[in-house]
Amino acid sequence: MTLVRVCVLLVGVFALAATAGNDMAPLSQYLMSPQAEVALARSAAPAAISKRATIMVLGAHGYAVAQKGQNGFTCIVERGWMQPFGAPNFWNVKMRAPTCYNAAAARTVLVYTFKRTEMALAGASKSQIQDRIVAAIAANALPPPKPSSMAYMMSKSQYLNDGAKAWYPHVMIFTPMVDSANTGASWGADRRLSPVVFDAHDKMPEPWTCFFIPVAHWSDGTPAPLYSGT
Repeated sequence: MTLVRVCVLLVGVFALAATAGNDMAPLSQYLMSPQAEVALARSAAPAAISKRATIMVLGAHGYAVAQKGQNGFTCIVERGWMQPFGAPNFWNVKMRAPTCYNAAAARTVLVYTFKRTEMALAGASKSQIQDRIVAAIAANALPPPKPSSMAYMMSKSQYLNDGAKAWYPHVMIFTPMVDSANTGASWGADRRLSPVVFDAHDKMPEPWTCFFIPVAHWSDGTPAPLYSGT
């Protein structure tokens, strides 16, 4: 094997290693065609909700409105940098998380998606994004979740990470952050056969507690795997 070929192979290996979790991949790997992204965003919630929702798509300069809605919901496809900062593949180019936020969450929780995305597209590292989010929260530059904030994540085509992949269709409830070891217990979360899952929020500084409630069907009405609560 020639020295040139060895060098080329090593460059490829290092590039793959960087993309795997340490650095953002080229932006083109995160983008979709606008039409495909609109359809994927709408699949976050049942059509009775998403067909009248505002739809946003990711472009080179962040998220922009593709279709203006009338019901207060905002549907969006989130990317890898919305994972917990401790995720092993924070920059995963495969992650597609269609989420449809209600009006309360769109005015507060969704702001964090926009902020993280703005920094990612500007070239910030994972640690820089984390530090700046923490600083913005401390300075009251980012809002706490409004009461009744919730979101749908019921897309059959969602890809949350390499382990969970589509996981289960679910709704998310955002509540004010509570510094208590019994937060999950107060909702009966993570108990056998309980439909409520407590998001431990590992290494995520956002100021809320999030509960997942898996449901029995995807947004298109087809049956989903049943979550046992175990």
